[in-house]
Amino acid sequence: MRILITGSNGLLGQKIVYQLLNAKEVFLATSLGVNRNDACPTDHYCSMDITNQVDIERVMKDFQPTHVIHTAAMTNVDACELDPQTCESINVSAVRYLAHACQKNGVHFQMLSTDFVFDGVKGNYSEDDDPNPLSVYAKSKVEGEKIVSSLTNLSYSIVRTIIVYGTGQNLSRSNIVLWAKEALQKGQELTIIDDQFRAPTWADDLAWACIGICRLNEHGIFHISGPETMSIFALVERIAKHYQLPMSQVKRTDSSSLNQPAVRPPKTGFDLSKAKNRLGYRPMTLEQTLDLL
Repeated sequence: MRILITGSNGLLGQKIVYQLLNAKEVFLATSLGVNRNDACPTDHYCSMDITNQVDIERVMKDFQPTHVIHTAAMTNVDACELDPQTCESINVSAVRYLAHACQKNGVHFQMLSTDFVFDGVKGNYSEDDDPNPLSVYAKSKVEGEKIVSSLTNLSYSIVRTIIVYGTGQNLSRSNIVLWAKEALQKGQELTIIDDQFRAPTWADDLAWACIGICRLNEHGIFHISGPETMSIFALVERIAKHYQLPMSQVKRTDSSSLNQPAVRPPKTGFDLSKAKNRLGYRPMTLEQTLDLL
């Protein structure tokens, strides 16, 4: 395999780089600007603007990958709602450029997507369930998925995931588990919603699955997440219990009190049967991963 990674400065991108290095696989890590991951060798990195079709074609021609793992995206849901044009450029146009380049060169294209493609009415979604996006961000991801799945003669995979967490270097954004742990340790007052349910995903498990799909030449949609769906309040509660931190400063609230620009699905979570059967996917529990943070 020769794997090209987009978004390599992000948390998932860093985990993929780490695992490919350990496996001694050939890869090229790309992000916009300089390499912020000290673990990624300089000769395995180059800057690439995914919104620039010429830049993509240049890098593809130079590296000649067999697989592209596309982790880069605009993932701030409220920012997408407030700036749909930038969201469209990063989450839709870039997917179109990358997918067409892969189609042209006979390269497998893997796109990272999200549980937010669903409306959150049912929960425990399988790959066969129909998307019903509620926000600009979610709609952009559904549009990207449609572009990828509609291209003839394109080998592709779509990996949907939920609340990715873990530790990385020089990340532009934190994640809810690290944020909650730090806030609890400092005894800060927290107001946490109890009416949204998610299955938090350990970034290392997700990276393993992304690489495994490429290694096994799998095709189609895969749901990859943590093994347990819980409310955001219960997530914080379990973090506090694990580290023996008090919950006295934590208050419950509901989504309506936050006045967020983008609508979130109330309950997602994934049926992981396909990933378990086809990939041998065995995600760690929240408590198992907290020992590794």
